[in-house]
Amino acid sequence: MQTDKVEDILAVASAWRAQGETVALATVVETWGSSPRPAGSRLAVTQTGRIAGSVSGGCIEGAVADAAQATMKTGTPQLLDFGISDERAWEVGLACGGKLKVFVEKLG
Repeated sequence: MQTDKVEDILAVASAWRAQGETVALATVVETWGSSPRPAGSRLAVTQTGRIAGSVSGGCIEGAVADAAQATMKTGTPQLLDFGISDERAWEVGLACGGKLKVFVEKLG
């Protein structure tokens, strides 16, 4: 289930928890430069691999989902830092670089 509304992500995560799933929530807490999703964007991930929402429009979702799995196992929150320089962005076909920080926490 993919959805972009913050409240929908929280509702989905809450429903998954009510169904007995272990859930982690990833939230964009800071952006700089070009970032596909604004601060406050969220991604919910379950231990069984269900995903809702987006923190990047797809480019770092896999890494964030992997970090969420680790957070669900350990219970330890993580602050992830992603970025690409303007020079590197141009090389891969993007107009400009950017950075974002994503906080990952286990729910409940």
